[in-house]
Amino acid sequence: MPFQSTRPRRSIWMYGLEADEPTESQRQEQAAEFSKRIGADVELPPIPVAEELDLRKPRITPPSSIEAFCFTDNYERAVHHKGDRLEEIRGVFRNPPDIVAHPRNEQELEAVLTWCSDNGHAVIPYGGGSSVVDGVTPPEGPDGIVTIDMDQFHRVLEIDETSRAARIEGGVYGPHLEDQLRPRGYTLRHFPQSFTMSTLGGWIATRSGGHYATNHTHIDEFVESVRMLTPRGWYESRRLPGGGAGPDPNRIVVGSEGILGIITEAWMRIQKRPTFRATAGVTFDSYEQAYTATREVAQAKLWPANLRLLDPLLARDSAGLDGKKSLLVVGFESAEVPQTEIMMQAIEIVRNNGGHIPDDEIQISGEGKPTGRGGAVGAWRDAFIPGLGTVSTGVGMVTGTFETSITWDRWPAFDAAMRETAQRALNEICGGGTVNCRFTHVYTDGPAPYYTFAGRYKPGLTQKDWMAFKSAVSDAIIREGGTITHHHAVGRQHRPWYDQERPDLFADALRAAKKSLDPNGVLNPGVLIDP
Repeated sequence: MPFQSTRPRRSIWMYGLEADEPTESQRQEQAAEFSKRIGADVELPPIPVAEELDLRKPRITPPSSIEAFCFTDNYERAVHHKGDRLEEIRGVFRNPPDIVAHPRNEQELEAVLTWCSDNGHAVIPYGGGSSVVDGVTPPEGPDGIVTIDMDQFHRVLEIDETSRAARIEGGVYGPHLEDQLRPRGYTLRHFPQSFTMSTLGGWIATRSGGHYATNHTHIDEFVESVRMLTPRGWYESRRLPGGGAGPDPNRIVVGSEGILGIITEAWMRIQKRPTFRATAGVTFDSYEQAYTATREVAQAKLWPANLRLLDPLLARDSAGLDGKKSLLVVGFESAEVPQTEIMMQAIEIVRNNGGHIPDDEIQISGEGKPTGRGGAVGAWRDAFIPGLGTVSTGVGMVTGTFETSITWDRWPAFDAAMRETAQRALNEICGGGTVNCRFTHVYTDGPAPYYTFAGRYKPGLTQKDWMAFKSAVSDAIIREGGTITHHHAVGRQHRPWYDQERPDLFADALRAAKKSLDPNGVLNPGVLIDP
């Protein structure tokens, strides 16, 4: 019997819901627009239907003690496949999980993990499935693969108003988490771009980068303690605001990407919902002026919540500018303190660096009213965190992203090298395409640039072609001194470059930790390290 979820059905071929899949006319419109942009026709691939898929038969059977929450129907196995998108859109799912488990409580989670560990079945911990680096893709090799979907762990269990912290289950999706905090006047205030399609446990496991562009940029800063089930038993850190007693036990969990255990809940630092806000969209005639102004705002340590720089191409496509000007989105927020003075300090810095913004376009609110909803900033905001549907996957485009971080002294040369490499690879593989860049997060010592590319889909393109592009840009990132990932995690896709980046002795220490917590090596094999 198929799993009866309380949530709407997810699409098997795009990031989003079945209900949000584009109509044929929408696909035709998008295809025509993209064809015009790149100067060549694009082909619309067919859309797969779960019930019609010819999937490999499950190779293992769950025992009666856990079969009530284990599922093997086409839809469940396809939607948790998360493999080659170029194949999936044609209905090809080569390596689906054999079983998808939806445990409803910690006892059921213990039962399925114990069964998998005792029998050597690979386990894929699964939150929202929003990984773009094969972090939840079933590995090649194991004779049995079980994906454990944590969607039944979706509650805010407790709120400590004095300490401003909340105990939250790991499988809760971003919107549902905020819905549960909002009536009490609180927010986690962590909004990754995948907010609508990802979970708290996934954010912690992948060291998610969220709402704040400066200061509290990653989920690390919000974690007070974690509870995680390993094949050896429960791992739970003490709830503390900070400590100096050796390496932090939370740090081995944050960023572990499912190789050590399954996160069931965490105490998270929360905050009052913002009341005071200020937003400005500043344009620049040159990209160099724009990133210089961004650096100076960051190094002034004003700590804006939003400091997002869009290059001219992205400013045109996402904010409606003319394709020549860059756009810097600056935003401040607080539950306690008016933001007028600090915003005007930032405005002075950006204007001194060639930024343009009339006084009457600086939006300031002290009564909880929304800001940043109109003009170029509003257009960008609507494009930044997408809804649960996206059209581009099915309109003949080969799209994707790569992101990193780099110090300011190396940034201009790094950016030039990345753009040249990406454009050359698109020309060779797709016959053309576009590359744009924005800063997602900004530090005093460097930016975190996020590149988006779009190429023309051609019949016959395969995962090999995709990886040729990925390899070209990843090689360039490492060669030019960047990190292989800033907030997309490592997964299986980034492993070759992560192996070059991290110290060998650190890898040995991580293997020792995995051996201790997962002695049979069943959890997410191939991610971060080889067992």
